[in-house]
Amino acid sequence: MKILYGVQGTGNGHISRARAMAKALQKHPQLEVQWLFSGRPPEKLFSMEPFGDYWWREGLTFVHREGRINGAATARQLNLRRLLRDIRELPVNDFDLVISDFEPVTAWAARRRGKQSLGLGHQYAFNFPIPAPRFNWMARGLMRAFAPVQSSLGMHWHHFGHPILPPIAQPHRQSGTGDGDHILVYLPFEHHRPLLQELAKIPQQFVVYGAPVELQAADNTRLKAPSIDGFQQDLADSRAVICNSGFELIAETLTMGKPILTRPLRGQFEQQANAQALRELQLARVVEKVDADSINAWLHEQPTGVQILWPDVAGEIVRWLASGRRHTPAQLADSLWEQVVAGRGESRAGAAQSAPE
Repeated sequence: MKILYGVQGTGNGHISRARAMAKALQKHPQLEVQWLFSGRPPEKLFSMEPFGDYWWREGLTFVHREGRINGAATARQLNLRRLLRDIRELPVNDFDLVISDFEPVTAWAARRRGKQSLGLGHQYAFNFPIPAPRFNWMARGLMRAFAPVQSSLGMHWHHFGHPILPPIAQPHRQSGTGDGDHILVYLPFEHHRPLLQELAKIPQQFVVYGAPVELQAADNTRLKAPSIDGFQQDLADSRAVICNSGFELIAETLTMGKPILTRPLRGQFEQQANAQALRELQLARVVEKVDADSINAWLHEQPTGVQILWPDVAGEIVRWLASGRRHTPAQLADSLWEQVVAGRGESRAGAAQSAPE
C-alpha cells in the first residue's frame, strides 16, 4: 500500500507524533510512505532524518504574538493562490491512501480528487462532543474545515465515552530519580523578556526552551536551543513542567508523572479546550498568566503529578493499517484504553529551593 502522509509543521507536537509513526511504519515495509510537511519554513525544520526524502509545501499556519493568535497577521501571510495551486497539483492519485495529521494540502487534495483519506491526530477528537468552550461555532467550523477527511482517528488524554484513541506518547528517557533541580519551561509563543524577568524572581532553577538563546537570563535560568535529545533528557530530569496547553508535550509529561502548570493561548480554540479538559480531569494546574505570583502559588501547594502509562498507540495504528483496517475505530480505541494504567505520583515540584545567585 502506498501512503501519502501529510503533517502540519506548526509547533513540534505534530512532528513528534509523526516521528513515532515513522518508527512504527518502518516495521511494515509493505506500507510505502511518502511524507509531506507544511506550515513551517523548511529551514526551521530539524531532525527530519526519519522521514527520508520528504516533500514540503507552504500550507497554512497561524501567527502568534505575545501569547495569542494574531488574526490580522495570519491573514496577511496567507498565500491563497499558492495554497490552491499546491492542492490542485499534488499527485494524490499515485497513492492508495492519504493520511493527514491536520495537514490541509494533503487533506484538501484528497477531498478534491475523491481519494480515500484518514485523519490522525488530536484535532480530530473535536468531531465528538468533548470538553471545549461553548458557543464558539466559528472556531469549531474552522477546525473541521482546515483539513477535512473521510474518516479519522482522534486522540485525547481521555475518551469521554467516544471512540477516541489515547495519545501517541511514551517516555523517550526513564524519568529522573529526583536528582534534577530544575523546572522545564516551554512557552514558545510568549513575550520572552517579561517571562524571563518573572522567572528571575523565583527561588527555583529553570531550563527554558522556545526562547531566543541570545536573550539575557538570570543565574537561575538556562536558555536552550531546540534539540530533540536534549529536550527529552531535560524533560525526564525535571521536577515539573510549565507549558502552553498543547497536546503532545502534556501527554508525554503525563507518562512521567510530573506536575504541570499550563496556560492556554488566548484566541486558540484547541488550547482553550485542552485547558478545560485538564481542569475537568484534574491533570494540571491551569492559569491565565504565567508570572512569579502564579508559579509561586502553584509551588506553595506542593503539586503532585498524575502518571498515565499509554500503550504503543503508534504501533497499534500501523498494525491496524497493515491488516486492512479490519476492526472499526471504536474497536481499536477500546482495545487501547484497556491497556492504559494511571495513578497519582509524589510531589516533587517544590523540592528544590535554590535561590538565584
